[in-house]
Amino acid sequence: MTTESTFINLMRAMASDPAARDLLDDCAVINLGSDTLILTHDMMAEDVHWLSSADPADVAWKLVASNLSDLAAKGARPLGVLLGFMLGDDSWDRKFAAGLQTALVHFDVPLLGGDTVTNRGDKRALGLTAIGAATCTPVPSRSGARPGDFIYVTGTLGDGLAGFELIEAGFDEVGPLAIAYNRPEPRLCEGQRLAPKVHAMMDVSDGLLLDTERLASASKVEIAIDLARIPLSPTYISYRGDALESRMQAASWGDDYQLLFAVSPEIELPVAATQVGHVGEGTGLSLYEGERRIALPPSLGYQHQ
Repeated sequence: MTTESTFINLMRAMASDPAARDLLDDCAVINLGSDTLILTHDMMAEDVHWLSSADPADVAWKLVASNLSDLAAKGARPLGVLLGFMLGDDSWDRKFAAGLQTALVHFDVPLLGGDTVTNRGDKRALGLTAIGAATCTPVPSRSGARPGDFIYVTGTLGDGLAGFELIEAGFDEVGPLAIAYNRPEPRLCEGQRLAPKVHAMMDVSDGLLLDTERLASASKVEIAIDLARIPLSPTYISYRGDALESRMQAASWGDDYQLLFAVSPEIELPVAATQVGHVGEGTGLSLYEGERRIALPPSLGYQHQ
């Protein structure tokens, strides 16, 4: 089966418009006179992004939140969304619709349209396009990190992983870890405040290590990450501990929807964030625990294939 990166490379030759940013970013950036539009599209698939037993309202929330997280990484203000929906069981569809309304009201984002289809298979795939307006220019990209920059991440990592494991094991009661997995909060306000300050920024959706490697590749630099600095919540530590293995898993699983950014050490940050690494000459990702360099894991994060 074709891997995600292979297929994106096939598409790259077609994406010659400057707005596509060589498909090195999660968003298209379209300049319209004095205005700049930000467009992104994310899909979710049953038994990949959500369990078949999941509450449809949670699925709707996460579909909206994952797209808005891409806008957050551009410092964009959401303008609206377009939904691509696969019809199925009536009860599921109605619960999804109610959950979608809850999410749209929560994030103050209007539904502008979309499309519906049916399929003979029993597994669903859903898509959402989010439209935003840039709040500053130039719009942050993945390709601007510079040697000497510090690497920061907002919030904490790993709660989505722990929440998924608990839900999969049948512990689906409402709690902070389950909420982190089912109903993430895109960092829209933080993104808008950071956008004028950073050299590069993206959201963490596929794992800190994989997304950092993507940022390093787009910027043509080396980024060193210190696992000892990875911010973990007290709830995550109480569930999984604070050992190196636990930190490695928190850094390589995904579903965190935090902001990862490169910024000059002289900049005073306008938001709370944790320095987890730095940018140097070279290429790719290197990994440390304090001063000790450690090998990269076999998988840096989640990739579709």
